[in-house]
Amino acid sequence: MSAITALFAGVPVSDLDASIDWYTRFLGRPPDMRAGVEILWDIDEHATLFIEPNAAQAGAGRITLGVAGLDALLERLASEGIEHEPIETYSNGVRHVKVPDPDGNALAFAEPPDAASASPRSAGPGTSS
Repeated sequence: MSAITALFAGVPVSDLDASIDWYTRFLGRPPDMRAGVEILWDIDEHATLFIEPNAAQAGAGRITLGVAGLDALLERLASEGIEHEPIETYSNGVRHVKVPDPDGNALAFAEPPDAASASPRSAGPGTSS
């Protein structure tokens, strides 16, 4: 069996241009690449998030991104006009927050308990320390 070495996660959207704008603000930077109708952001060395036009499936996506520095990330999103649902704290200490995109795709951030006080490499997608 081959080892999995990378993740490409796709999100269906109804309006590609409006979604490029929203995801650029959500991730804090412009896309890294366009491949046909897919718009791609490299999240990590081996993880890529892409959006693609698919009105019939828009709103059915579900992706959770692991982060460090959740509070700083949510402050940046607020400054970009991006709203989120209330933060949940699970019994294991993980903090989780949903940030639905304009189509209702279920995007979320999860911060492990040790990441909140750690000195993160970045405060989540699109930010740096």
